[in-house]
Amino acid sequence: MPELFNPIGDKVEKVAPAAATADDDGRVVEEIESLCMNCEENGVTRMLLTKIPYFREIIVMSFSCDKCGYSNNEVQPAGTFQLKGARYELRLFGADDFQRTVVKSDTATVKFIELDVEIPAGKGQLTNVEGLLTTVIDDLEYGQEKRKEEQPEVYAKVAEIISKGRKMLEGESFPFRVAVDDPAGNSFIAPDPRDGVGKWEKREYLRTREQNTALGLTDTAQSNDLDENGDIIPDQVYSFPASCPGCLHPCTTHMKMVDIPHFRQVVIMNTSCDDCGYKSNDVKTGGEIPEKGRKVTIRVKSAVDLARDILKSESCAMECPELSLSVNPGTLGGRFTTVEGLLTQVRDDLHSQIFDADADADASARKHDGLSIDEKTRWEQFFDDLNAAINGEKEFTIILTDPLASSYVQSLADDPSQPDDQMTVEWYERTDEEEEDLGLKDMKVEGYEEDAEPAQKNGDAKENGEVQP
Repeated sequence: MPELFNPIGDKVEKVAPAAATADDDGRVVEEIESLCMNCEENGVTRMLLTKIPYFREIIVMSFSCDKCGYSNNEVQPAGTFQLKGARYELRLFGADDFQRTVVKSDTATVKFIELDVEIPAGKGQLTNVEGLLTTVIDDLEYGQEKRKEEQPEVYAKVAEIISKGRKMLEGESFPFRVAVDDPAGNSFIAPDPRDGVGKWEKREYLRTREQNTALGLTDTAQSNDLDENGDIIPDQVYSFPASCPGCLHPCTTHMKMVDIPHFRQVVIMNTSCDDCGYKSNDVKTGGEIPEKGRKVTIRVKSAVDLARDILKSESCAMECPELSLSVNPGTLGGRFTTVEGLLTQVRDDLHSQIFDADADADASARKHDGLSIDEKTRWEQFFDDLNAAINGEKEFTIILTDPLASSYVQSLADDPSQPDDQMTVEWYERTDEEEEDLGLKDMKVEGYEEDAEPAQKNGDAKENGEVQP
């Protein structure tokens, strides 16, 4: 059983469990007599181990003191830190989206992007989007009268944020976005099978050395730089030492450059750890950034089409309208595989988050106690359609939209330079949002030397005690 801590981080004095009761669903609720940090009398901490649909097990804890009336509620992950950090983003379009379940661990930050307000890491919460936004507004309103007298400028700015937040809660400011970023990977925003591209997004990332240190993980990182003066020979496998992002023990990364005909060179990378079992595969594309994005549409009709080579870059969004499938950029990372292999990976990754059974199990073995009957029905139909497509029993369309034009689908035409009857390729102007997400709006490739000279002069002036405007 994990150690308990009060809201300010001190360990709670524990004695033997006072009782064990059950909730309405028959799950055991542990009750432990523990010290109240408000009045220093004994209160009761109740703990419930539960599983969040599409997520994992967490511990819900509630403390109450009958002596002084103090109470506190929080959640803690039931497991350890995940191999990677995770960032979730949800774009809200209507009142129903306010009810999306949110798990915020004590290592996560939450940001309402359009409101430009961030909830720092701290107390773990099991709530929904409405609850998070209400908490933010209530916290900002606390102390406003004092700010009005002592800091009128700050008061005006906070009042503006509160007004904007209230309009969001009243449904007058859709759409807007909420993001949860957790370097420990133990936080979560619930998805919905009806979400389309751009509404719900999950991105996993490797933790930085600073994040590992903040989480209390020992950094045994080794230099993994290749000889920059050496030439990389295509189709030759290179191996170099690295550190596992999961357990930080030494491991090996393998790299191979592959020349895709009629496309470009890509780098395939594989990392595996013998200590914790961590594995990752990724594909990196290089070259200059094109002026336009590219959209590839392929009609999959037979087993021949399922065997086509496909490269989905990290910046690419994928849609299959007939399968109600949408994959946001960054969700799978870069992948060089076949059409069948890509769909199989999407299916397995989704299935492991939603059902306890394997992806190939029949419907009778699929179960998840946290899902409603309607949700189970929708997900089962979704996976049945996906399996039919993977087995070649259902025709479907794949649409790859890549603002960096780094994705590729093998052509089956006799002459690859000629059009493929089942594939169309379109170039399009990137949207302002795509330019912003890719960092292209802030990129300066000409005249940057001129900006560097004043910065250098200001730095020299500061060292000499001079004041620069």
